[in-house]
Amino acid sequence: MEEKIIDLNRCVYDLCYEYKDLPEILHELGFVDIIKPGMLQTAGRFMTLKKGATLKKISLNTIKEALMLYGYKTSG
Repeated sequence: MEEKIIDLNRCVYDLCYEYKDLPEILHELGFVDIIKPGMLQTAGRFMTLKKGATLKKISLNTIKEALMLYGYKTSG
């Protein structure tokens, strides 16, 4: 099984393109705009998970823990 590693410094668009289940996970964490039509293709191209967490006031530890529950590892 391939190891799934999320680089917190990569843009959300690239991460979601690579990992198809990621938008729903991020939506559950509070990134509610991620599933709105066009948001991933626009803001997602320059927004990283770190920047998004700061903007949405979501703890990076919360994000890391949730991703770990879904089988992801984080870097960055």
